[in-house]
Amino acid sequence: DWSSDVYGIFGRYGAIRQVRMGDTQQTKGTAYVIYEDIYDARNAQGQLSGYNLKNRYLVVNYQQEKNLRTKLSVEEQEEELRRMQEAAGVDGAQH
Repeated sequence: DWSSDVYGIFGRYGAIRQVRMGDTQQTKGTAYVIYEDIYDARNAQGQLSGYNLKNRYLVVNYQQEKNLRTKLSVEEQEEELRRMQEAAGVDGAQH
């Protein structure tokens, strides 16, 4: 099943605290992987973005808890999104 696949693949990069699988129509196909260590999360993001899992390419994003993030301007958010899209090899358009 997908949950064990996610644990197996993401677990290679460090201790996982929790995996939550999307279970609604809007979140189907998504998983939230929470690592014990921030550096493991960053490493997994760098290594697994674009990874092919069962003929689907992973898009791995990194997100800190809201109280740890600094607020970015709209321009900075757009630039970050552009960098993530480029790294994942997607253009952001619906195809």
